[in-house]
Formats: sequence, structure tokens, C-alpha cells
Amino acid sequence: MTITHIDVLSLPVSDQERARDFYVDTLGFELVRQNEMGPRQQWIQVAPKGAQTSITLVTWFDTMPAGSLQGLVLHTDDLDAEVATLVGKGVAVPDGVQDAPWGRYAVFTDPDGNRLVLRGRPPRA
Repeated sequence: MTITHIDVLSLPVSDQERARDFYVDTLGFELVRQNEMGPRQQWIQVAPKGAQTSITLVTWFDTMPAGSLQGLVLHTDDLDAEVATLVGKGVAVPDGVQDAPWGRYAVFTDPDGNRLVLRGRPPRA
């Protein structure tokens, strides 16, 4: 096998442009690509700066309703500062920063209810 990495993850949304604005303006992702695909459909692809894997914001999979993605884990080197920034931008982080044996994390949702986990550096052994 010659698979080297995950290229694109499909994330189900109801409004692609609203989702694009959240991921780009609120989370600071880069807009990788935005192209028309046909009537009322676009290919909108976003990614964290410098990331190898990107996300496409999809509306066309019947079996993936908007908000159905749970547990996409994003990494940050400064969890506390990132959570403070998100809260300052109006993103609800209802349980704040949590500590677990595998590391520190915070949970929030995008405008469609997709559940995202922001994970900090794991504790040193």
C-alpha cells in the first residue's frame, strides 16, 4: 500500500458559506479552494494553516446530515489561549477546558452542531 496521509475530510453543513466564514474567520483556517460544482453547489475546502489534511464543507450526502459529525479533533499548542479566543469570538465552550489522562481538551460546535474537540499538548509522562 502507498497511502501516505488523509487528504480531505467531508464535513456536513447546511449552509456552505456560513460554515466557510466560521472555519476561516472564527477558527483561522485558510480557504484552500472555492469552486462552483453545479446548481446551488460549491466545492469549499478549508484547512488549518500549514496542515496536510483539509476539510470540504459538504451539503450533498444524504446520509450525512448537517451537524452529524462528532469528535473531529483539532490540535493547538496553547489550549487555554485558543479557548479564550474562541469565547471572545462568541463560540460557546460549555464545559471549558477539561483534563483527562490522555491530555487537555475543550469541546465546542460549529454553526450546524458538528461537535469539535480542541486538544492541547498531551501531558509529559
